[in-house]
Amino acid sequence: MKAFYSDHFVLPLPEGHRFPMSKYLKLRELVALRLPDVRLIEPQCATQAHLSLAHDAGYIDRACGGALSATEIRAIGFPWSPMMVERSLRSAGATIGACRSAHAEGVAVNLAGGTHHAQRDRGSGYCVFNDAAIAARTMQEASTRPLRIAIVDLDVHQGDGTAQILAGDRSTFTLSIHGEHNFPFRKQASDLDVGLPDGTRDEQYLAALDDALDELADRFDAQFLVYLAGADAHEGDRLGRLKLTAEGMAQRDRRVFDFAERRALPIAVAMAGGYGHDIDITVSIHLQTVRSAHAAWTRRQ
Repeated sequence: MKAFYSDHFVLPLPEGHRFPMSKYLKLRELVALRLPDVRLIEPQCATQAHLSLAHDAGYIDRACGGALSATEIRAIGFPWSPMMVERSLRSAGATIGACRSAHAEGVAVNLAGGTHHAQRDRGSGYCVFNDAAIAARTMQEASTRPLRIAIVDLDVHQGDGTAQILAGDRSTFTLSIHGEHNFPFRKQASDLDVGLPDGTRDEQYLAALDDALDELADRFDAQFLVYLAGADAHEGDRLGRLKLTAEGMAQRDRRVFDFAERRALPIAVAMAGGYGHDIDITVSIHLQTVRSAHAAWTRRQ
């Protein structure tokens, strides 16, 4: 199985910044150690043409050229730098690479990505470019026939940017299961939104996921799946507000991979959020997802 990484393109952050940048290198090191059959690949940058499939030309120019306003930079949450642009382009390129590999081999992973708050004309919430929307549109543009893509977003925060970019696009379906009272506080309308109360535990979450996947299958004949597997629904996450155990998170992943496998759908995975009090626990949740992806890939070979 192929896994794309961009952790060595380091985004310089001021001391004390709360974004857990170190988790990406830790995850890649654990994947290399514990899943030696996974092929680690450095991605190409997403191109301007790729970005333009999901983002406004003026925003792309400002973001890449260092011309974002102070308000725009504050909304993103990262100081602008050339490395911020490089890392964002590589991360989007990694999801494109994972989608292309999944199309050929069934399953593939981006060890970062899931930047689902980026909207057509702005970044937000540590998200500069929306990798899922960019990759979905890139796959559709390259396809010789219409390609129907579902984005299953299980980050604890609503995928507002993805919903906004793909609104009204009948060739895509956006599903977001998230904390109802969590960021973003002004939500967009996905094709299917499931907002959960603070403190939601395994049984309630998994029942909601089963119902949502059933509704997705009833309403949309998907041919490809993009899965945002946020670790921030875990009970140890400082921004999550939900109470899933590690086993509950593992069952969540297995349900999504089983859903794709039963329907013979290629599935590309991005890690999305994870902000644990203990970063090593967050990394272990992400590793569970990669392990489940690898198991799903193995069954298809």
